[in-house]
Amino acid sequence: MQSSDQEVLQRASDWLQQGYRAHLFTVIQTWGSAPRLPGAILVVREDGHLVGSVSGGCIEDDLADKAKHQELPVQPAIMEYGVNQAEAQRFGIPCGGQIKIFSEPLTDASQLAPMLESLAQRRLLKRSVHLPTGEIRHAYVLPEGQPRLENDWFHSYFGPQWRLLIIGANQLGSVLAAMAQALDFHVMICDPREEMRDEWHVEGADWLPGMPDDVVLEITPDPHTAIVAVTHDPKLDDMALLEALKSEAFYIGALGSVKNQEKRKQRLRTFDLSEQEVNRLHGPVGLRIGSRTPAEIAVSILAELIQERSQVQQAGIQAVDISRAVA
Repeated sequence: MQSSDQEVLQRASDWLQQGYRAHLFTVIQTWGSAPRLPGAILVVREDGHLVGSVSGGCIEDDLADKAKHQELPVQPAIMEYGVNQAEAQRFGIPCGGQIKIFSEPLTDASQLAPMLESLAQRRLLKRSVHLPTGEIRHAYVLPEGQPRLENDWFHSYFGPQWRLLIIGANQLGSVLAAMAQALDFHVMICDPREEMRDEWHVEGADWLPGMPDDVVLEITPDPHTAIVAVTHDPKLDDMALLEALKSEAFYIGALGSVKNQEKRKQRLRTFDLSEQEVNRLHGPVGLRIGSRTPAEIAVSILAELIQERSQVQQAGIQAVDISRAVA
């Protein structure tokens, strides 16, 4: 499954190959209750056709209208919406929110090729645009945070900023792996059982050989990493969890009933884990939505992942706002 960014950029590339011109818009920063997060993208064709989103709709309409009347910047530029209460109401930005957007003219599909390649390869690409000259630089990086302005350069990112390690290549693991890729997760699979490896057919997910505890150590989980154990085999799940709960992963979950989770926590307490570390475990994994089938359980897991990821993102945005205020 393609990510939303990949769909937007592929459609834009098609337009450019057909001879149209367009503009790429990227949300740099928001204040108040703006509906889209930094990094959200929109492409507007010269005749007003658009794909993607940077707000709830009204800003898109204004940008499309500007495109049709050739009123968009002809060089990379910064645009702001909702700078006062009246404008916020005009553009439908709730609670007086504000949005700062980076505008970049597109004339050739080659401008988008590196981003599409990074998305297809599930690699994180840092794209830097020099505002005065339009010069573009690309570099593959580890997660660095939100898009940002740095002197005369605008840095944005394309590719998975978040990682999901799934312990277990069963039917649930397969469905979860496919769905998670559409949510911009770089998906990794670990299952030491040879028969499970032979039947694995999900494209785009990286198969990591080895025992689960070794694999968790190898990937060095950071605050952009989630780990979910779904084998339902304590010998495999618990091995991964022992290392995961000591890591910086923002989410750690395991499949199993309430009763089985209590037994699991009792087992984990016999190892060198603190009570705080044991309590980091989400189990039963996922939000309580009455899920039963593998697809429904995958939806519940991803819903909780989205919830936890949003809290991490919001904390990062608030930290940036505080640092700027202090500066």
